[in-house]
Amino acid sequence: REKRKSLFINHHPPGQIARKYSSCSTIFLDDSTVSQPNLKYTIKCVALAIYYHIKNRDPDGRMLLDIFDENLHPLSKSEVPPDYDKHNPEQKQIYRFVRTLFSAAQLTAECAIVTLVYLERLLTYAEIDICPANWKRIVLGAILLASKVWDDQAVWNVDYCQILKDITVEDMNELERQFLELLQFNINVPSSVYAKYYFDLRSLAEANNLSFPLEPLSRERAHKLEAISRLCEDKYKDLRRVTRKRSASADNLTLPRWSPAIIS
Repeated sequence: REKRKSLFINHHPPGQIARKYSSCSTIFLDDSTVSQPNLKYTIKCVALAIYYHIKNRDPDGRMLLDIFDENLHPLSKSEVPPDYDKHNPEQKQIYRFVRTLFSAAQLTAECAIVTLVYLERLLTYAEIDICPANWKRIVLGAILLASKVWDDQAVWNVDYCQILKDITVEDMNELERQFLELLQFNINVPSSVYAKYYFDLRSLAEANNLSFPLEPLSRERAHKLEAISRLCEDKYKDLRRVTRKRSASADNLTLPRWSPAIIS
């Protein structure tokens, strides 16, 4: 169902990148692997991917869902500018927004990759575009869900209310509930999907002068990704019974956590 377009293929012409390959005499190493990607540069790449989604959206526009409209659900008490839906955010603005949430909630780079998976899945399933009017709340919803499913320590909705001082717990709960419903509770992220996003993001980084040599996904980590994803999806399906109740949240679900595997 998900007909995802490659970030690299759609935004950069062929022949633009000079890739580095390991050989018997030269091995390219860095501190970013599939299971432990570098946080700063991963967030930068995710922000860049979001920027391209906004920039390259359908010019005719598609449906704007109320739950993501920042004018209807502002994230701060500051007055929303009349032209809030007219000007595309810069990549730096998106990066600062995502980095603030990740730093305050102490989220991992792995969570950033899953955030992008959920964001793109939402755009496909709900048949909506991400645009200046809704990008912050869509990103917030994706981070909220990804952090609960994938991070080593659960971040509750009330925790985000401490980061975004003017948002209410009820708003966060409703954002989470509707995000899950729009995803049809499909939060499964197979290791093959995770790896594809990881390598697409690295290609995007290289195209923007942030070069990262490639590293393989270990079999152990692939199995753990599959197990975590399937188990958490089963847990979240329990929310189907409570979504009729407004502001239902997944905060009361207990999900198992694993420590990240170390690739030797």
